[in-house]
Amino acid sequence: MPTTYEPIATTTLGSDTATVSFSSISGSYTDLVAVVGNISATVGNTMYCRVGNSSVDTGSNYSYTEIFGNGSGASSTRASNTSNGLLCGDTTVGMPTGTSYATLIFNIQNYSNTTTYKTAISRYSSPSTVVQATAALWRSTSAINVIEFRIAPSGSFKSGSTFTLYGIKSA
Repeated sequence: MPTTYEPIATTTLGSDTATVSFSSISGSYTDLVAVVGNISATVGNTMYCRVGNSSVDTGSNYSYTEIFGNGSGASSTRASNTSNGLLCGDTTVGMPTGTSYATLIFNIQNYSNTTTYKTAISRYSSPSTVVQATAALWRSTSAINVIEFRIAPSGSFKSGSTFTLYGIKSA
């Protein structure tokens, strides 16, 4: 990673886990980047990220637009006023199960600003299955200091999935 990336926290799952959270995130960076590797999840579910200040926001304050392709076609989806969170990886387009793994790079811009809504851009890929890009919005001016990755509507991340949160230092 570039020297502007400062590791904040990392975890590798030793067992199947429904949610992975980072809390007490310092507001001393300009942006946050989460890198999630070796993603494997239970069948028929979607990966989301909820954010918040002190606790995750479970209200209908999230929106996203997603584009994806699988080598033979491309499509897009969008959702507004959803409580699921910011879309990260979608099983309908290729969240892997079993021994197939995916990677997510999730960027949250200007996360500690208290005058604007928060935007996020994610890139997700699963070998031989799908590439996906998502632009998302959390409609709150609160600073983000809690991030939670989850599988919805139910399910879990499989053992071996890795989660690393980086802060980007100001230039």
